[in-house]
Amino acid sequence: MKPTSLSYSSLFLFLAILSCSSWHAQSHGHNDFLQCLSLHFQNTTEISRIVYTPNNPSYLSILRSSIRNRRFEFASNPRPQVIVTPMYESQIPAIVLCAKENDLQIRTRSGGHDYEGLSYRSPVPYIVLDLVNLSEITIDVEKKTAWVQAATIIGQLYYKISQTSRTLAFHAGACPTVGVGGLFSGGGNGPMMRKFGLAADNIIDACMIDVEGRILDRKSMGEDLFWAIRGGGGASFGIITAWKLNLVTVPETLTVFSVSRTLEQNATELVHRWQYVAPNLPDDLLISISIGPVNSSTGEKTVQASFGSLYLGGVDTLLQLLEQKFPELGVRREDCIEVSWIQASLFFGGYSIEESPQVITSRNPQIRSTLPATRFYFKAKLDYVQEPIPISGFEGMWRLLKEREAGMAEMLVVPYGGRMKEISESALPFPHRAGNLYKIQQLAYWNESGAEASETSISWVRKLYRYMTPYVSKSPRAAYINYRDLDLGVNNQGNTSYAQASIWGLKYFKNNFKKLVRVKTATDPSNFFRNEQSIPIRFSKRKNN
Repeated sequence: MKPTSLSYSSLFLFLAILSCSSWHAQSHGHNDFLQCLSLHFQNTTEISRIVYTPNNPSYLSILRSSIRNRRFEFASNPRPQVIVTPMYESQIPAIVLCAKENDLQIRTRSGGHDYEGLSYRSPVPYIVLDLVNLSEITIDVEKKTAWVQAATIIGQLYYKISQTSRTLAFHAGACPTVGVGGLFSGGGNGPMMRKFGLAADNIIDACMIDVEGRILDRKSMGEDLFWAIRGGGGASFGIITAWKLNLVTVPETLTVFSVSRTLEQNATELVHRWQYVAPNLPDDLLISISIGPVNSSTGEKTVQASFGSLYLGGVDTLLQLLEQKFPELGVRREDCIEVSWIQASLFFGGYSIEESPQVITSRNPQIRSTLPATRFYFKAKLDYVQEPIPISGFEGMWRLLKEREAGMAEMLVVPYGGRMKEISESALPFPHRAGNLYKIQQLAYWNESGAEASETSISWVRKLYRYMTPYVSKSPRAAYINYRDLDLGVNNQGNTSYAQASIWGLKYFKNNFKKLVRVKTATDPSNFFRNEQSIPIRFSKRKNN
């Protein structure tokens, strides 16, 4: 990209189009940013196609297009000075360099599912680098690999793979609209993780732009940085633009089921028994649980546990296995459905398996998923369980769940074991491997705008989290970066000490946090790529660290 100069008059006209006098006090920084871009791009038309300032009629619609937690839709949330939607990877280095030159933070958005909205909001002057146009997928069926750009949503990836083969797949999350840029950089749990590990465990190359504007691949970035961006959160190190994946092989026929039991139908004993069974099942089988308050047929509130399963095989073998390992659940043949892998993706994505698989390719689907987090305001907490919880512990959880309206709280319980316990906790930054029976996500949902509804629901989920303390991992009480939780601690707006950042960093990364800090310091020594929970740089002792 050869820098070119524009005439003074054309530059003035360009800035006038993108600016307005009512925003003058705040616009100085973004005008300088735009002027900087004009020195790198071939012409002003190229910039105007990808740049949105607050006076642009499309600014708000672009900003809101990928806000996936309704909690952050309000006008009171800070807004970016500029939104940039590059068409090509080659445009991103100039954006990075100009943002750095003008002291504007970059918040990078691929799908917009950051639980705390950090991919599109910041308390300091910033731009949103929205990668929405970078969603190309290239599959090599013979080599069983795929290159996928960062803003591709996993529904698009799943669909594209399914169109090339009935037995190739990839294992990532369930929600179809999650972008792979953020998901894979945090690790990437999914329904097949007991068989194949995390999404990040099967990434073999990547492209990213660093703080100097260099476009790097695995070879040029080096193994330490390649390690860090696969589970350590890519936003701390640069702009991830693409991943190369090792695809996996699955049978043509898989089986799913969902059976629900209320407290009156022995749910407590079944959930308690599940703890001993699910983490030790063959790795072809996952049985997870969604637990929440419901209204019974008599109108009284109760708690329901819905057991959802994916088996990489046919129904006959599954029923034999369940009869041996978990007969108490009472799964019948009529509860089970044999499906293809793409139909299983529909099932776990909150859609009927009868829907066209193309429904999961839309970033804003007209047919909405039934997954509650796609429909409501929400706040989430996460824990890892390493010892079975006693029945009395669950009974206390049920009392708290009954405080919420039906459908407005959920505990998502997903077993580990299988491949997850075979991989070393230092293989990637994601450390939650052997020794964890399951993860348990705690969510509060609400559907009313305003501070009161938000505060009530957030206070409730924090109360549940406090209640969970005796039953979950300790020293540290572990968490997962893709379920980001700012309650765990935040950085300063400038540089943050290792001691301060370790309050939250050790929860996400355990002993891997030290290596992440070392890689960050070497890769981005000025700490340009930062947010409320980005990896800090290590200061010298002379600089008070």
